[in-house]
This record gives sequence, structure tokens and C-alpha cells, in this order.
Amino acid sequence: MNHPTDSRLATFATALLEVPAHLVAATARTVLRREFGVGDAELYLADYRETTLVPAITPDATPLPVAGTAAGRAFTTRTAVTDGDTVYLPVLVRYNRLGVLGVSGADPGSHDLFATAAALLGHELVVADTATDRFRRVRRRQRLTLAAEMQWDLLPGRRIGDGRFELAGHLEPAYAVHGDNFDWSLDSDELTLTVTNGSGTGVGAAMLTGLTVHAMRNARRAGLALADQLALAGQAVWAEYGGKQHVATLALRLHLPSGRLAVADAGSPALYRLRGGDAERIELDAQLPLGMFDGVEYDLGQLALRQGDRLLVLSDGVLNAATTAGRYVDTELDRVLAEVARLSPADAVHLVLSRLVAFHASAELADDAVAVLLEWRGGQR
Repeated sequence: MNHPTDSRLATFATALLEVPAHLVAATARTVLRREFGVGDAELYLADYRETTLVPAITPDATPLPVAGTAAGRAFTTRTAVTDGDTVYLPVLVRYNRLGVLGVSGADPGSHDLFATAAALLGHELVVADTATDRFRRVRRRQRLTLAAEMQWDLLPGRRIGDGRFELAGHLEPAYAVHGDNFDWSLDSDELTLTVTNGSGTGVGAAMLTGLTVHAMRNARRAGLALADQLALAGQAVWAEYGGKQHVATLALRLHLPSGRLAVADAGSPALYRLRGGDAERIELDAQLPLGMFDGVEYDLGQLALRQGDRLLVLSDGVLNAATTAGRYVDTELDRVLAEVARLSPADAVHLVLSRLVAFHASAELADDAVAVLLEWRGGQR
């Protein structure tokens, strides 16, 4: 993020820091009007499905669909898009897309300043979420189930990257997800990713997955190797449930400079490699889900990625989806994988799950589903 060198940006940043958290967005509009002379400004936040941009300042303003609008293009492409006298600027925190800032009646020569203002606003919104529910309420197009509330709060984010890679994940049904989740951590040269699918439904599945994710984090933050993280998380689940519940988990560690990948299939979601227009399911040595038995140890398989390779992780909610017309993996998945190769990671995971929802004729999914896509771009930042 650029530091505010323009005095107006400094005023903007200071104003956001000094107001109560729930007033951050409204204050941004006030300062943009006063200091930059804009006609108006509106912050639009993406809903949980990321299909709608919801106004966060003016309660009766019209939400904007992501598909087919200038605001939606700014959101998906992460670039400024002009529509008449309004410019829409992406509100980003690193790789995470929060929404867009719409500014009307502005000097076209000031768009770079507004882009910096949008970045400053994004960082303040993240901080504000630790103190107020104001912006979480805005993002909800319907009420979340308790299990979904637990799962969304457990996520590390939706996207991460640093030039060597980009990673994105998405959950459906967004407002009623149960036990599917993903987690990651980036160190200097290593990326760790886990995708989990706790057995059961509702709050019980969410609690099971929450225990697993926290156990994995606890072991990881203690500096333990990936295989030991899995073993200790499995032990934690066993100690609590005695084998009555378990968690299917895919865990991988990518060495970013070289593309060397260590991976373990613990009753896991499926792993696909997308390379040069071809999609291949990677068959890993099957190992027991976490918590099924006491004292289980895990082995890591090894893969070598090529620059531009993509890894797509799909949970059983995708793999086992079926209607009277057939199974999703048999009738839709090949076409979806061909399209995924042309999309950004964020748009790719949305495509996979939006097609899954469409496959169910837009009805609520019978099982929750997760899609995560990791693209390795090479060892240089």
C-alpha cells in the first residue's frame, strides 16, 4: 500500500484512525467530499457469496450485482473502472477483496489518489471488524446459521499471495456451511495449506472442524513438521470424540523457491493438477482421517510443480454431488476444469461452486462444499 504523501490523503488517513469503528465508512465519504471535492462517495461491500456489492454508507442505496456492472468489474479485476462520472475502485487488503469504493463527480486526474484512499479504507475496515459488527451485518444478504458463523470466523481470509503464488478459497452454501473449511500460513519460503471436512452437520460439524483447525495451528505455531501437525491434531480429535467423529483432511506444504510439494491425504478432499490445459486428479496414498483411531502417524508424499501449475482442492460436497440428472463430477466437472484454466484463482473457485449451485437448480446444497485453488508462479517474488 502506498503511504499517504498528499496532504489530503494524510488528512483522510488521520480521520479514519480517530473515529469510532462503526463510523469509518461514513467518515471516508465526509472527508472525500470535503478534502477532494467529490460529488459523492459510497462504499460497497461484497456479500458472503461475493455475488452482490452491498452499500455500506447509505442504507437505502441499491445493491449492485457483481456480474455485468462496472462496480463488479472493479471488484473482480482489482482495477479502477469508470462508468460515466463515477469511478469504482477496488477496496483491497493485500489479496483479499472487500468491495469497491464508488466516487462520483471527481477529477479524473485524481484517480490514483482515490485508489490510495480505497486501500487506506480497506485496512481500516479490517481493524474496524475487531470492534464492531456494523460491516459484517452489511455483508449479510440473509441470516447465517450458527455453524456458518463459526466457520467464516475460523477462516484466515479468502485469498493470499506474494508474487510467487496466489491462493483462493470459497465455501458453499455460504450462509449455511457446516464442517468444510480451509486454513493457510505463509512463512518466508514455505506455504502451508490444509483443507478440512468435519463429519456430521450443523454446529456439531463446525465444532469438530474448529477443534481440528486450532489443533493444527497450535502444532504449526510450535514449529512442528507437517506430519507431526497432522498426528497431534488427530490425537486431539480422538481425545475429544473417541473415534466417533473424524475429520477428512488434505495437508500440503509448498517450498516456494523450488516448487517442491509435500502432501498428505488423510481421508482427504480430492486434489487436481491443472497443467498446460490438462487436468489430472493426483492419486495420493490414502491415510486415515484425523481422529478415527488413536496414535495414528502420517507420511508425506512428494510432488514437483512446474511454473504455472495449479492445484485445485475439492471437498466431497463437490465430488459426491448428484441429482436425478446424474453426478456433478460426471456431467459438469470436465467442462468446469477447462474454464478454470483461464480464470484468476478467485474467479476459478467461484466458478466451480456457482456451477455446483446451478447443477442443483439453485436449490440449497445437500452437503457443504469447499474449493481451493493454488497457483505457483515460480520462485521469484
